[in-house]
Amino acid sequence: MARIHLDQLRHSYAAQPRDAVEADWALRNVDLEWKDGGAYALLGPSGCGKTTLLNLISGLLTPTRGRIRFGERDVTALDPGSRNIAQVFQFPVIYDTMSVFDNLAFPLRNRRVPEAQVRDRVHEIAQMLDLEPMLAQRAAGLTADGKQKISLGRGLVRSDVAAILFDEPLTVIDPHLKWRLRSKLKELHQRVGVTMIYVTHDQTEALTFADQVVVMQGGEVVQAGTPVDLFERPRHTFVGHFIGSPGMNLLPCEIDAAGVARFDGQAVPTAQADTSAARGKRCEIGVRPEFVRFAADGETGLPVRIERVADVGRFRIVDARAGEQLIKVLLDEGRPVPTEGARLHFDPQRTRVYADGWIVE
Repeated sequence: MARIHLDQLRHSYAAQPRDAVEADWALRNVDLEWKDGGAYALLGPSGCGKTTLLNLISGLLTPTRGRIRFGERDVTALDPGSRNIAQVFQFPVIYDTMSVFDNLAFPLRNRRVPEAQVRDRVHEIAQMLDLEPMLAQRAAGLTADGKQKISLGRGLVRSDVAAILFDEPLTVIDPHLKWRLRSKLKELHQRVGVTMIYVTHDQTEALTFADQVVVMQGGEVVQAGTPVDLFERPRHTFVGHFIGSPGMNLLPCEIDAAGVARFDGQAVPTAQADTSAARGKRCEIGVRPEFVRFAADGETGLPVRIERVADVGRFRIVDARAGEQLIKVLLDEGRPVPTEGARLHFDPQRTRVYADGWIVE
């Protein structure tokens, strides 16, 4: 196991990348430090650079600039075999002609581990993954989730790895089975305590697995933090939009002379006491649908008209419109939706101002 430090990583697939041309760079200035034994996720849309970053960590790619350290050891120029990591890919990589037992034993036998230790370790991992009843079966006859369990097991069977890297490992799994494997993976991390890095575009996978989630966009880290940090205090509007379902409401606003945010001419109380520093920039008010409610009788609020109500089980999603702006509200089941004269109230402590996409400090 190892602490992993990514020091100002930049990577380009171009032969001669130009510093000033962002399009030349798949990754730009990634600087992260992950503790030994933690669970981490790289989250973002397709093409944001998360798989490139994972391949730099594994040694499948060498960074154009910057350094990678495992503990105090600089591994930037080392090949994958010298980094002592395990990697689980999107599509299960198994040996169909071998039994489940032999698939799990392969990494240990390859390192000439004594057969008695191989047997003990394989049975231990198979028990964790609910594979013991099928150890004698050929891997070719297993379902997709069974084969992916073997891939997970081959990553876990070695006790000497510095880290285990997962590249969208649940993509090919049926949706109704994903939650079982996701829960199993979290349980396994807690039991074995190995540093795990998980790449995904699915926010549910990232937020339920990781202690810290790294949100990426356009080759850059937009924010790294706990799931609670990302949900309650997104530092960029992209994080607010990408995390949550529905995502954060973003309303264009102006900052008056007193540093107060105004939407459609109406003052909107926010968590920031003074946002004067944002004047002259493109400003937006950000508030999640969970922190918007309908004003009570006699209470002031933002006038809106109700356009649509969608019942999604435990709560309803209400589409309200103020001028040209659509605002989403999450209501617990059973709470009434005003038919006319509706006004919205934003929780001031959960409402923030963003300037040019970034939170105003």
